[in-house]
Amino acid sequence: MIFSCVDRRLKTVKNVKSKIIAIAAVSGGGKTTVTSRLNQVLSNSKVIYFDDYNFEGPDDIIDWVQRGADCNEWNLDPLISDLSSHGSLEHIEFTLLDYPFSRLHNQLKNIDLTIFIDTPLDIAMARRILRDFKNMNTEAILDEMSNYLSRGRIGYESMLKTTKLDSDVVINGSLSVDEIVDKICNEIKCRL
Repeated sequence: MIFSCVDRRLKTVKNVKSKIIAIAAVSGGGKTTVTSRLNQVLSNSKVIYFDDYNFEGPDDIIDWVQRGADCNEWNLDPLISDLSSHGSLEHIEFTLLDYPFSRLHNQLKNIDLTIFIDTPLDIAMARRILRDFKNMNTEAILDEMSNYLSRGRIGYESMLKTTKLDSDVVINGSLSVDEIVDKICNEIKCRL
C-alpha cells in the first residue's frame, strides 16, 4: 500500500527537534506538488516554501549562474528564522522545505535529508508552460521558449550539476506524485 512506510507512532513524539527534509527540482520539476502531497501524508509536518519569500539576491539569475551560482549570495535570513521557529514546535516531527539549493548554502548545512526530483527537462518545461502561461497568448509562450533556448536552459543544467549532485537521494521525476512520495517516505523511514 502506498505510504505504508510512514510510522504513525511519530505523531506522539514530543520534545524532539524537527527533522528538516529539503526537496529540490528544476522549475516545473514537481517540488511544490510533491512537498504538498508529502505534507498531507505525514501527520506531523509543516512546510516552508522557498517561493513564499522575497529574498535579497542576484538581480540576474543567468549572470549569477554564469558566475558560478554561489548560493551564499542569497540572504536567507527570513527562511532561517522560520526554520528555527518550526523546529522548536514540539508537535512537529518534520519540517518540509521546498527549496532549490540542497545543502549548498552555508546557513543550511544542517538539513537532515535532501531529496532531488530528477525530472527530464522537457517534462519540466511542459509543466511550467501549462502552469505559468495558462492565460497567455502564443507570443508570450514563444518568447519564453526563445529565452529558455538562448539563456534560461543553463540555469536548469546548473542545478543538475550542483543541487542534484549535493542531494542525499535522487528520485526519477517522471514517476507519479504518489510514487515519488512513497519513495521519499521509504527514505525517511530508513534514514531518519
